[in-house]
Amino acid sequence: MTKPEIKVVAEGFTYLEGPRWYKGMLWFVDFYSYGVYCMKHDGSVNKVVDIEQQPSGLGWLPDGRMLVVSMKDRRVMRLENDGKLVVHADIWDHCGGHANDMVVARNGNAYVGNFGFDLMGGASHKDTGLVLIRPDGSSQKVAEGLAFPNGSVITPDGKKLIVNELFGNRISQFDIRPDGTLGPRRDFANFGELGDEPDVGIRLQRAKVIPDGLALDAEGAVWFADTINRRAVRVAEGGKILDEVSTAPDGVFAVALGGEDGKTLFMCAAPDWDEGARKVAREGRMLSTRVSVGHAGTP
Repeated sequence: MTKPEIKVVAEGFTYLEGPRWYKGMLWFVDFYSYGVYCMKHDGSVNKVVDIEQQPSGLGWLPDGRMLVVSMKDRRVMRLENDGKLVVHADIWDHCGGHANDMVVARNGNAYVGNFGFDLMGGASHKDTGLVLIRPDGSSQKVAEGLAFPNGSVITPDGKKLIVNELFGNRISQFDIRPDGTLGPRRDFANFGELGDEPDVGIRLQRAKVIPDGLALDAEGAVWFADTINRRAVRVAEGGKILDEVSTAPDGVFAVALGGEDGKTLFMCAAPDWDEGARKVAREGRMLSTRVSVGHAGTP
Protein backbone atom coordinates (compact mmCIF):
# COMPACT_ATOMS: atom_id res chain seq x y z
CA MET A 1 0.00 0.00 0.00
CA THR A 2 1.28 3.44 -0.93
CA LYS A 3 1.90 5.76 2.01
CA PRO A 4 2.11 9.15 0.34
CA GLU A 5 1.70 12.53 1.92
CA ILE A 6 -1.98 13.31 2.34
CA LYS A 7 -3.10 16.91 2.65
CA VAL A 8 -6.36 18.32 3.97
CA VAL A 9 -7.62 20.57 1.18
CA ALA A 10 -10.90 21.70 2.75
CA GLU A 11 -12.81 20.78 5.90
CA GLY A 12 -15.82 21.69 8.00
CA PHE A 13 -18.41 20.12 5.70
CA THR A 14 -21.09 17.48 6.27
CA TYR A 15 -20.55 14.88 3.51
CA LEU A 16 -18.69 15.71 0.31
CA GLU A 17 -19.35 14.09 -3.06
CA GLY A 18 -19.00 14.66 -6.79
CA PRO A 19 -15.47 16.15 -7.01
CA ARG A 20 -14.58 17.51 -10.44
CA TRP A 21 -11.61 19.45 -11.79
CA TYR A 22 -13.02 22.00 -14.23
CA LYS A 23 -11.47 25.17 -15.66
CA GLY A 24 -8.58 25.09 -13.25
CA MET A 25 -10.70 24.74 -10.11
CA LEU A 26 -11.95 21.94 -7.87
CA TRP A 27 -15.73 21.64 -7.73
CA PHE A 28 -17.71 19.44 -5.34
CA VAL A 29 -21.02 19.15 -3.51
CA ASP A 30 -21.87 18.92 0.18
CA PHE A 31 -24.97 16.79 0.72
CA TYR A 32 -26.36 18.27 3.92
CA SER A 33 -25.43 21.91 3.53
CA TYR A 34 -27.20 21.48 0.14
CA GLY A 35 -24.53 23.35 -1.79
CA VAL A 36 -22.32 23.16 -4.85
CA TYR A 37 -18.88 24.58 -4.09
CA CYS A 38 -15.72 25.53 -5.97
CA MET A 39 -12.22 26.00 -4.61
CA LYS A 40 -9.92 28.54 -6.23
CA HIS A 41 -6.14 28.57 -6.57
CA ASP A 42 -5.73 30.48 -3.29
CA GLY A 43 -7.59 27.74 -1.40
CA SER A 44 -10.73 29.79 -0.82
CA VAL A 45 -13.98 27.85 -1.11
CA ASN A 46 -17.17 29.50 -2.35
CA LYS A 47 -20.72 28.19 -2.52
CA VAL A 48 -21.93 28.48 -6.11
CA VAL A 49 -25.57 27.46 -5.77
CA ASP A 50 -28.00 25.83 -3.34
CA ILE A 51 -29.81 22.61 -4.27
CA GLU A 52 -32.68 22.26 -1.81
CA GLN A 53 -33.36 18.59 -2.54
CA GLN A 54 -29.70 17.59 -2.00
CA PRO A 55 -27.00 17.82 -4.67
CA SER A 56 -24.97 14.96 -6.09
CA GLY A 57 -23.33 14.50 -9.51
CA LEU A 58 -21.91 17.47 -11.42
CA GLY A 59 -21.10 18.15 -15.06
CA TRP A 60 -21.10 20.83 -17.75
CA LEU A 61 -22.79 21.23 -21.10
CA PRO A 62 -20.60 22.13 -24.09
CA ASP A 63 -21.53 25.81 -23.68
CA GLY A 64 -20.32 25.82 -20.06
CA ARG A 65 -23.65 25.74 -18.22
CA MET A 66 -23.45 23.49 -15.17
CA LEU A 67 -25.68 20.48 -14.56
CA VAL A 68 -26.21 19.15 -11.05
CA VAL A 69 -28.26 16.21 -9.83
CA SER A 70 -31.03 17.08 -7.37
CA MET A 71 -31.28 13.80 -5.52
CA LYS A 72 -34.52 13.62 -3.60
CA ASP A 73 -36.83 15.02 -6.29
CA ARG A 74 -34.96 13.02 -8.96
CA ARG A 75 -34.18 15.92 -11.21
CA VAL A 76 -31.17 17.34 -12.97
CA MET A 77 -30.90 21.09 -12.59
CA ARG A 78 -29.15 23.53 -14.92
CA LEU A 79 -27.42 26.72 -13.84
CA GLU A 80 -27.95 29.36 -16.50
CA ASN A 81 -25.37 32.00 -17.36
CA ASP A 82 -27.41 34.63 -15.53
CA GLY A 83 -27.32 32.55 -12.33
CA LYS A 84 -30.88 31.26 -12.60
CA LEU A 85 -31.39 27.62 -11.62
CA VAL A 86 -33.85 25.73 -13.83
CA VAL A 87 -34.98 22.13 -14.29
CA HIS A 88 -32.97 20.47 -17.06
CA ALA A 89 -34.73 17.09 -16.77
CA ASP A 90 -37.20 15.35 -14.48
CA ILE A 91 -36.27 11.66 -14.31
CA TRP A 92 -38.56 10.57 -11.48
CA ASP A 93 -40.24 7.84 -13.53
CA HIS A 94 -36.87 6.31 -14.49
CA CYS A 95 -35.52 5.99 -10.92
CA GLY A 96 -36.14 3.45 -8.18
CA GLY A 97 -34.68 5.74 -5.51
CA HIS A 98 -32.76 8.97 -5.12
CA ALA A 99 -31.03 10.18 -8.29
CA ASN A 100 -27.30 10.10 -7.65
CA ASP A 101 -24.01 10.46 -9.49
CA MET A 102 -23.69 11.63 -13.09
CA VAL A 103 -21.20 11.94 -15.91
CA VAL A 104 -21.73 14.43 -18.73
CA ALA A 105 -20.19 13.56 -22.09
CA ARG A 106 -18.47 16.20 -24.19
CA ASN A 107 -21.50 16.32 -26.48
CA GLY A 108 -23.78 17.17 -23.54
CA ASN A 109 -25.35 13.76 -23.05
CA ALA A 110 -25.64 13.06 -19.31
CA TYR A 111 -25.74 9.61 -17.73
CA VAL A 112 -27.32 9.45 -14.26
CA GLY A 113 -27.49 6.61 -11.75
CA ASN A 114 -29.91 6.17 -8.86
CA PHE A 115 -30.13 4.28 -5.58
CA GLY A 116 -32.79 1.83 -6.77
CA PHE A 117 -34.30 1.55 -3.27
CA ASP A 118 -34.60 3.48 -0.01
CA LEU A 119 -31.09 2.96 1.34
CA MET A 120 -31.33 5.37 4.27
CA GLY A 121 -34.74 3.96 5.21
CA GLY A 122 -33.41 0.42 5.51
CA ALA A 123 -35.19 -1.08 2.50
CA SER A 124 -34.02 -4.24 0.77
CA HIS A 125 -31.57 -3.92 -2.09
CA LYS A 126 -32.95 -3.76 -5.61
CA ASP A 127 -31.03 -3.46 -8.87
CA THR A 128 -31.59 -0.38 -11.00
CA GLY A 129 -30.10 1.29 -14.06
CA LEU A 130 -28.72 4.34 -15.82
CA VAL A 131 -30.69 7.17 -17.38
CA LEU A 132 -29.53 9.08 -20.45
CA ILE A 133 -30.48 12.76 -20.54
CA ARG A 134 -29.91 14.45 -23.86
CA PRO A 135 -28.96 18.14 -24.12
CA ASP A 136 -32.58 19.05 -24.85
CA GLY A 137 -33.68 17.50 -21.53
CA SER A 138 -35.33 14.40 -22.96
CA SER A 139 -34.51 11.18 -21.12
CA GLN A 140 -34.64 7.40 -21.36
CA LYS A 141 -33.33 4.35 -19.52
CA VAL A 142 -30.23 2.95 -21.19
CA ALA A 143 -29.08 0.25 -18.75
CA GLU A 144 -30.63 -2.00 -16.12
CA GLY A 145 -29.56 -4.74 -13.73
CA LEU A 146 -26.97 -2.65 -11.85
CA ALA A 147 -26.41 -2.85 -8.10
CA PHE A 148 -26.54 0.84 -7.12
CA PRO A 149 -24.71 2.46 -10.08
CA ASN A 150 -22.53 5.23 -8.73
CA GLY A 151 -19.35 6.98 -9.90
CA SER A 152 -18.93 6.88 -13.67
CA VAL A 153 -16.48 8.07 -16.32
CA ILE A 154 -16.30 8.24 -20.10
CA THR A 155 -13.12 7.34 -21.96
CA PRO A 156 -11.26 10.03 -23.95
CA ASP A 157 -12.58 8.75 -27.29
CA GLY A 158 -16.15 9.07 -26.00
CA LYS A 159 -16.89 5.45 -26.87
CA LYS A 160 -17.03 3.74 -23.48
CA LEU A 161 -18.71 4.41 -20.13
CA ILE A 162 -17.32 2.83 -16.96
CA VAL A 163 -19.48 2.77 -13.81
CA ASN A 164 -19.07 1.53 -10.25
CA GLU A 165 -21.69 -0.72 -8.69
CA LEU A 166 -21.62 0.22 -5.02
CA PHE A 167 -23.34 -2.95 -3.80
CA GLY A 168 -22.31 -5.15 -6.73
CA ASN A 169 -18.66 -5.88 -5.85
CA ARG A 170 -17.77 -4.90 -9.40
CA ILE A 171 -17.07 -2.13 -11.89
CA SER A 172 -18.99 -2.38 -15.15
CA GLN A 173 -18.50 -0.92 -18.60
CA PHE A 174 -20.62 -0.23 -21.66
CA ASP A 175 -19.96 0.76 -25.23
CA ILE A 176 -21.61 4.09 -26.06
CA ARG A 177 -23.47 3.79 -29.33
CA PRO A 178 -23.52 6.68 -31.83
CA ASP A 179 -27.04 7.63 -30.67
CA GLY A 180 -25.90 7.86 -27.03
CA THR A 181 -27.55 4.65 -25.86
CA LEU A 182 -25.46 1.89 -24.28
CA GLY A 183 -24.55 -1.58 -25.44
CA PRO A 184 -24.60 -4.68 -23.21
CA ARG A 185 -22.96 -4.57 -19.79
CA ARG A 186 -19.61 -6.29 -19.31
CA ASP A 187 -17.07 -6.38 -16.52
CA PHE A 188 -14.31 -3.84 -16.15
CA ALA A 189 -13.34 -5.45 -12.85
CA ASN A 190 -15.29 -8.12 -10.97
CA PHE A 191 -14.41 -9.12 -7.41
CA GLY A 192 -17.07 -11.82 -7.03
CA GLU A 193 -20.76 -12.12 -7.86
CA LEU A 194 -23.23 -11.29 -5.07
CA GLY A 195 -26.35 -12.55 -6.84
CA ASP A 196 -29.84 -11.44 -5.83
CA GLU A 197 -29.16 -11.13 -2.08
CA PRO A 198 -31.61 -8.45 -0.83
CA ASP A 199 -29.97 -7.71 2.52
CA VAL A 200 -27.60 -4.75 2.20
CA GLY A 201 -25.63 -5.78 5.28
CA ILE A 202 -24.97 -9.26 3.89
CA ARG A 203 -23.95 -7.79 0.54
CA LEU A 204 -21.46 -5.54 2.30
CA GLN A 205 -20.04 -8.45 4.29
CA ARG A 206 -19.53 -10.55 1.17
CA ALA A 207 -18.06 -7.79 -0.97
CA LYS A 208 -14.31 -7.33 -1.34
CA VAL A 209 -14.76 -3.77 -2.57
CA ILE A 210 -17.50 -1.18 -2.12
CA PRO A 211 -16.80 1.16 -5.03
CA ASP A 212 -18.28 4.67 -4.89
CA GLY A 213 -16.72 7.61 -6.79
CA LEU A 214 -14.53 6.99 -9.84
CA ALA A 215 -11.74 8.62 -11.84
CA LEU A 216 -9.97 7.49 -15.04
CA ASP A 217 -6.27 7.93 -15.72
CA ALA A 218 -4.15 8.13 -18.87
CA GLU A 219 -3.13 4.45 -18.69
CA GLY A 220 -6.74 3.27 -18.75
CA ALA A 221 -6.80 2.34 -15.06
CA VAL A 222 -9.36 3.76 -12.66
CA TRP A 223 -9.12 5.10 -9.15
CA PHE A 224 -12.21 4.35 -7.06
CA ALA A 225 -13.31 5.24 -3.55
CA ASP A 226 -13.53 1.99 -1.60
CA THR A 227 -15.91 3.64 0.91
CA ILE A 228 -16.01 1.94 4.32
CA ASN A 229 -12.84 0.01 3.50
CA ARG A 230 -11.18 3.43 3.95
CA ARG A 231 -8.97 3.43 0.89
CA ALA A 232 -8.72 4.79 -2.62
CA VAL A 233 -7.83 1.99 -5.03
CA ARG A 234 -6.25 2.06 -8.48
CA VAL A 235 -7.31 -0.93 -10.55
CA ALA A 236 -6.60 -2.03 -14.12
CA GLU A 237 -9.19 -3.45 -16.46
CA GLY A 238 -9.53 -7.10 -15.48
CA GLY A 239 -9.34 -6.39 -11.76
CA LYS A 240 -5.63 -6.21 -10.91
CA ILE A 241 -5.11 -3.76 -8.05
CA LEU A 242 -2.20 -1.49 -8.91
CA ASP A 243 -2.11 0.87 -5.96
CA GLU A 244 -3.94 1.86 -2.78
CA VAL A 245 -4.05 4.99 -0.64
CA SER A 246 -5.35 4.64 2.90
CA THR A 247 -7.69 7.34 4.25
CA ALA A 248 -8.10 5.72 7.68
CA PRO A 249 -9.62 6.49 10.08
CA ASP A 250 -12.05 8.12 7.63
CA GLY A 251 -13.93 6.40 4.87
CA VAL A 252 -13.61 7.74 1.34
CA PHE A 253 -16.68 8.24 -0.83
CA ALA A 254 -15.59 9.94 -4.05
CA VAL A 255 -12.36 10.69 -5.92
CA ALA A 256 -11.20 12.90 -8.78
CA LEU A 257 -7.96 13.48 -10.66
CA GLY A 258 -7.04 17.11 -11.22
CA GLY A 259 -4.56 19.85 -10.57
CA GLU A 260 -2.62 21.58 -13.29
CA ASP A 261 -0.93 18.34 -14.41
CA GLY A 262 -3.88 16.04 -13.63
CA LYS A 263 -1.84 14.10 -11.07
CA THR A 264 -3.52 15.26 -7.87
CA LEU A 265 -5.93 12.71 -6.47
CA PHE A 266 -8.73 14.43 -4.55
CA MET A 267 -10.63 12.29 -2.04
CA CYS A 268 -13.93 13.06 -0.28
CA ALA A 269 -13.60 11.71 3.25
CA ALA A 270 -15.99 11.31 6.20
CA PRO A 271 -16.47 8.87 9.08
CA ASP A 272 -19.38 7.08 7.35
CA TRP A 273 -22.31 7.55 4.96
CA ASP A 274 -25.06 7.54 7.60
CA GLU A 275 -27.43 10.40 6.81
CA GLY A 276 -28.46 11.05 10.40
CA ALA A 277 -24.89 11.20 11.66
CA ARG A 278 -23.56 13.33 8.82
CA LYS A 279 -26.36 15.91 9.07
CA VAL A 280 -25.49 16.85 12.64
CA ALA A 281 -21.69 16.94 12.31
CA ARG A 282 -19.11 18.87 10.31
CA GLU A 283 -16.65 16.03 9.82
CA GLY A 284 -16.59 15.89 6.04
CA ARG A 285 -13.36 17.00 4.38
CA MET A 286 -11.48 16.98 1.11
CA LEU A 287 -8.11 15.25 1.07
CA SER A 288 -5.48 15.16 -1.67
CA THR A 289 -2.34 13.28 -2.57
CA ARG A 290 -0.05 13.05 -5.58
CA VAL A 291 -0.09 10.13 -8.01
CA SER A 292 2.13 9.15 -10.94
CA VAL A 293 -0.40 8.96 -13.79
CA GLY A 294 -2.56 11.88 -14.80
CA HIS A 295 -6.25 12.33 -15.54
CA ALA A 296 -7.97 11.18 -18.71
CA GLY A 297 -11.50 11.22 -20.09
CA THR A 298 -14.63 12.79 -18.62
CA PRO A 299 -15.18 14.14 -16.01
